[in-house]
Amino acid sequence: MNSLRVPRQRLHAGGPEFSRLAWGVWRAQRGEETSSPSKLAAFVDRCVEIGITSFDLADIYGGYEIEGLFGAALKARAAGRRGIEIVSKFGVCNVGPARPGNRVKHYDASRAHIVATVENSLKAIGTDHLDLLLVHRPDFLAPAEETAGALEALVAAGKVRAVGVSNHAPHQVSLLQSKLSLPIVTNQIELSILARAPLLDGSLAHAQETGAAPMIWSPLGGGRLFDEADAATAPVREALREVGARHGTDDIAAVAIAWLLALPSRPVPVLGSTRFERLRALAASCRIDLDRQDWYRILASAQGKLP
Repeated sequence: MNSLRVPRQRLHAGGPEFSRLAWGVWRAQRGEETSSPSKLAAFVDRCVEIGITSFDLADIYGGYEIEGLFGAALKARAAGRRGIEIVSKFGVCNVGPARPGNRVKHYDASRAHIVATVENSLKAIGTDHLDLLLVHRPDFLAPAEETAGALEALVAAGKVRAVGVSNHAPHQVSLLQSKLSLPIVTNQIELSILARAPLLDGSLAHAQETGAAPMIWSPLGGGRLFDEADAATAPVREALREVGARHGTDDIAAVAIAWLLALPSRPVPVLGSTRFERLRALAASCRIDLDRQDWYRILASAQGKLP
């Protein structure tokens, strides 16, 4: 039995319990360990063994095919859907063979689109409910009352257990919340030591105010942290190595994830690696307890001298 286990937390007092690290399924088709249903089923089992039980999908991922691959993996998995939390998203409408009616990329948070997308997602995944449904992007043409009404109807029908948003500004979250009788349990946003806007744009402060732990996409800066040829990120790598050495690790990625986990908004980083051993190494971030000086040393390396 592996002694490492990722801890759990509630996204919101009125929301679901998730693993502190989630796995993003969007690149599964391209991963050597995840590209077929049987491989992906085994990968999911290995994630669950170390406590990563929350899986992040969206209808558009993999050219609208990832949900189907994940559903086939659940059929191949002895435990089926048990022991995991499934997140999916709606609202981004891409152009491509899977959606021939889309002339241009657009966003849609209308009632009809929400209901149709969720029905498609449930069928593709082979489940009767989603643990969490996210509005993928703000739709500037959808009245908040209409979006809220559709979300509440899906929860009332038992097809969705909790709702949230993704890539929403604080005022957009507040508007939708004002029309809902149930809580928005998360806002999935981009955040890393290289993408720090949520520190200042109100997103993390709003998360603390509402008690909704944010989910974090691209928590390692899209791989830029590891590009030794990128002179602009060299000071950050140096700081991560320095702090890592103080904590007995040379894995700068794990230190970068620990930097996120230290935030009081209780973020849930969504990890994208399709190599299990890499996920297991990143899971060690949950054991790295950065103090205030460690944290600000890393921040200063990215943005220069603190004011």
